[in-house]
Amino acid sequence: MQGGGFPIDLILFGMVAAFLVLRLRSVLGRRTGFERPPAEQRGPVAVPAGGPAAAAPVAARGVPDARGPVGQALARIRAADPGFDPAAFLGGAEGAFRMIVEGFAAGNRPLLRGLLSDDTYAGFEGAIADRESRGEVQRTEIRDIREATIEGADLRGTIADVTVRFVSDQVNLTTDSAGKPVAGADAVTELTDIWTFQRDTRSSDPTWKLVGTRSA
Repeated sequence: MQGGGFPIDLILFGMVAAFLVLRLRSVLGRRTGFERPPAEQRGPVAVPAGGPAAAAPVAARGVPDARGPVGQALARIRAADPGFDPAAFLGGAEGAFRMIVEGFAAGNRPLLRGLLSDDTYAGFEGAIADRESRGEVQRTEIRDIREATIEGADLRGTIADVTVRFVSDQVNLTTDSAGKPVAGADAVTELTDIWTFQRDTRSSDPTWKLVGTRSA
């Protein structure tokens, strides 16, 4: 920059950042329903002086063939809810996976309450309460989500279910009140989880809530 003129590169970075924020809100808020509750919103991400921040790794996302049973079920869901898009759904599901896994480890009940069905929340909350009663602390870090693939879908009346297979690299370690490890390890482990999300296509609430989990 010469003379004291205004830094043009900062204006360009600001315009790019504003565009990305608006685009992200459009995709997650209107098409997938995996919005972060207001209390959980993070502050703006600073852009390094040397240039834009590097993009985070994107998981390999799998959408079934439209001609197969799962693909046909997804088409029925889209007919019931024209705003539903399987590819955009997977992007939102990946974000929800991160929030729920890390929210459970942190005991973030308000976050979980907004993303889980009543029955699923009861199970998660019970496990959190049990952990807290023993004075244990769980540390979970999702280092990478390698894969997010739609493995199942169903539409029963107006109730839509979509099942996603997540393959992720995680660090999970639980310590007691003295800080000694009682479960897990301070090492990266590949885990496979099968999660089912559900939504009433007639509802004005766009959130797909987690209704079932299992390990594979």
